[in-house]
Amino acid sequence: MRILFFGDIVGDPGIAAVSDVLSFLGEEFDVDLIIANGENATKGFGISYRDACALFDRGVDIITLGNHWHSRNSIDDFIEEFDTLVRPYNVRDYDFGQGYVTVDVNGVAVTVTNLLGTAFMKEEVNSPIVSMHDILAAAPEGIHIVDYHGESTSEKSVFAHYFDGQVSAVIGTHTHVQTNDARILPQGTAFTSDVGFCGAQESVIGFEPQSVINRIVFGDPKPMAISMDGDRCVNAVLLEFDEETYMATSVKTLYYINGKER
Repeated sequence: MRILFFGDIVGDPGIAAVSDVLSFLGEEFDVDLIIANGENATKGFGISYRDACALFDRGVDIITLGNHWHSRNSIDDFIEEFDTLVRPYNVRDYDFGQGYVTVDVNGVAVTVTNLLGTAFMKEEVNSPIVSMHDILAAAPEGIHIVDYHGESTSEKSVFAHYFDGQVSAVIGTHTHVQTNDARILPQGTAFTSDVGFCGAQESVIGFEPQSVINRIVFGDPKPMAISMDGDRCVNAVLLEFDEETYMATSVKTLYYINGKER
């Protein structure tokens, strides 16, 4: 089974960038399922109903979120309308939506879990390790992909090694910078510290550079602006799994600019 996972989609340029490649990548790699992290889809912070619909309509099967899952309060009104919109499982005091979802793909159960890390993060969350044990006890046997949304690459690596052989893949998100460590761990779990992002290429992780400079260097309280002009990039990872063992057989990072491979 082949599954395509898109990195954090940042604003309208990110949605457009993913739209540019969705159809031909799906056909080129003969993928069975498409997952995308959409927690920055709406102006860089959170996801709106409109943008969730846009991604699903364009062919994304499952949308995962992250630390900005609740940057827009309106998500409370629609998160449960979508069966495959997944917020972080381990957030505290939040009862809307679901932290993992299982879908049937050609007769194989595929579970996608969303977790928030703890290192250098502001959100109060339950232990990702304990939470993952709870999920494994409840989820059906099959392919299991974890979107681990965290700041620390080492924390993601620790988690992946701890659950090596128990889940099919641990895909890091959040830093928006594609790492060069994609591999299959000794017990068969695919891992990469961060899949990267989808959005404006000439940007600071999707945001207009001067607005980021103004905020970080000069303390400007204005919100950072989405970088709207120029080339659009897509960072993704292509995963392949054995449908009997549910472990990974291949993991490959992808990088496209304006629909062409970098």
